[in-house]
Amino acid sequence: MDPVRAGEQRVREGGWTARLVLFLRVMAALSLIKGLYHWAIVCGIGDGPDATFETAPLPWQAATVFFAVIDLVAAVGLWLTAAWGAVVWLTAAISMVAVQILFPNIYGGSFLPVFAELTLLAIYLWLALQAAREHAS
Repeated sequence: MDPVRAGEQRVREGGWTARLVLFLRVMAALSLIKGLYHWAIVCGIGDGPDATFETAPLPWQAATVFFAVIDLVAAVGLWLTAAWGAVVWLTAAISMVAVQILFPNIYGGSFLPVFAELTLLAIYLWLALQAAREHAS
């Protein structure tokens, strides 16, 4: 590994790598918004008098706290473009798909989040493969 020299130009990333980094940063922003949304629910921000976190069913509470934590951790890792960030984000996305499909009584079993998460996963995998090909050549 060569030392960094102050006066040298940095090696410019390829087009696919730059697109992948941009996608990861956008996903970091979305994960941050999702995590803050779940924390707002946990804290009772915007709740009505009848709908509070404490009165919700226990599986719903557990899922909400899980996604409140994992989405914010994923957001940090994705923004840093660290390998663990992508792993945490993939875990969060697959977990949301699993909760929606296998446990429809928790969040209602809507297929819109499933479709959105799977589409974003497919885009990530495609960009990652393109960036890997770019570095291989």
